[in-house]
Amino acid sequence: MDSFWGHFILIVHVVLAAALVGVVLLQKSEGGVLGVGGGSGGFMTARGASDLLTRTTAILAACFITTSITLAILGAGTGHGTTDIEKAIAAKAAQPVKPLPIVPTVPLAK
Repeated sequence: MDSFWGHFILIVHVVLAAALVGVVLLQKSEGGVLGVGGGSGGFMTARGASDLLTRTTAILAACFITTSITLAILGAGTGHGTTDIEKAIAAKAAQPVKPLPIVPTVPLAK
């Protein structure tokens, strides 16, 4: 994912995640919106604001899932089979093993 589009989609993904969290936190569990109310015929009645936030949440969630899948596809295509850790382990295993030095021992007195 070293391409421009990969980074661009990642930035869009982070912005979508922040927006999704914000929209979800704006919603009230009873369906109201932070005390927004007013007359029954107004544009932003409690029901109208709730419907707007519900639609916004659904759209943001769909976009978030789309960018998640796109990033997963892009990330899967960049794998070269081995990670840096696996390469380091393979290089260490390829080095010859030095034998341990022989140290003369003295028998213990009884």
